[in-house]
Amino acid sequence: MKTRSQTKYENSALYEVNIDFDEASAAWKANKKSIGNSMYKYICLKPNKNGANCGRKCVAGSDYCFSHNKSK
Repeated sequence: MKTRSQTKYENSALYEVNIDFDEASAAWKANKKSIGNSMYKYICLKPNKNGANCGRKCVAGSDYCFSHNKSK
């Protein structure tokens, strides 16, 4: 007789999981800026003329800073 854990691991072989953790980490950090101690703050997503993100702090509940929040 097989235990639940033995059956669980047999069935898990049916699914193949390929996760690129470096890509996932980069995607998560795309709209955040490190402020130290493993803490982050959200930054404005509006691109500047040079193509980089604005970089200012976002207004609560928005993806844009104060000046870009008005001009969406």
